[in-house]
Amino acid sequence: MKINFVEKIIGSGFFSGYIPFAPGTMGSLVGLGIFMIPGFENPTLMLSLILVFTLMGVYVANKFEQVYGKDPSICVVDEIIGTWISLLFLPKEIFVIAVAFIIWRLLDIFKPPPIGLMEKISGGWGIMLDDIVAGLITLVIVQLGLFLL
Repeated sequence: MKINFVEKIIGSGFFSGYIPFAPGTMGSLVGLGIFMIPGFENPTLMLSLILVFTLMGVYVANKFEQVYGKDPSICVVDEIIGTWISLLFLPKEIFVIAVAFIIWRLLDIFKPPPIGLMEKISGGWGIMLDDIVAGLITLVIVQLGLFLL
């Protein structure tokens, strides 16, 4: 099994997954950087890209896992997707983004139930689903926080 150049770019989050220190956080920062592009916060655009990159991510993550082993740290496309999900429908304000990013990273790192259970699924879906669920939980927490404030 060989991973081509485009698959490496997608799977490693523009090679951020190859950074030896905290590759998941580096991949999340790539996702955050893309989110900061003016207009990216448009929900239709975000939902479309989340769908496309999730499907591509499952395919690429499968390949990364076959080449590098179970849930390899260099595969961070899942962190990019999780970051985008956690920021969906939020106001593009630095404080809100920072709070969402911190909650998202904590959930992704510590993986409380049901997030950790998703990792037990094998292959690309297992790699992607824990980050998707962590992103959705972050989205709900931050939206509830904004509603209550």
